[in-house]
Amino acid sequence: MAVKETIETQKVVETPSPAHSGSARMRELTPAQRRAVMFAQQQVLRARAAKKAKDERQAALARMWQEEDAEISKPRSVVRKREIMGDIKEVSLREAIGHVLRDLRTRDRKTLREVSEKAGVSLGYLSEVERGQKEASSELLASISESLGLSTSQMLRLVADYLDSVES
Repeated sequence: MAVKETIETQKVVETPSPAHSGSARMRELTPAQRRAVMFAQQQVLRARAAKKAKDERQAALARMWQEEDAEISKPRSVVRKREIMGDIKEVSLREAIGHVLRDLRTRDRKTLREVSEKAGVSLGYLSEVERGQKEASSELLASISESLGLSTSQMLRLVADYLDSVES
């Protein structure tokens, strides 16, 4: 009987501990059920990674807005610094329009994608217009202005004001 007791105690020792109960449950599943569980676990991991990436993008965007809010008064001081240093640069109408459009968009905290979708303009083209690399047609400017909540004439007045501030 002593031999029987040692065998029984060995069996008790060999039973999985609560920490390994998940793997014991997995052994009881069919192969299809195991695949389904593994797929669900992968989906959870992907969702966590996507959430982390989204949170990081939102944090970066918030930092960008904070930096931009801190620099709102800089454009005029930059213009004056250029004049003091003798590096006076003439701004083209195309560059002035781009500057005003980007300033309006960022002050409204809108992304290029939001404005381009609302205006019916490709994102790349809108970016080039804002950087002063492309000249936009009057229809395109009207569409972009409306997507920013302004009339074309209001936007052009802002462009004229910007040009006055740069030239003075």
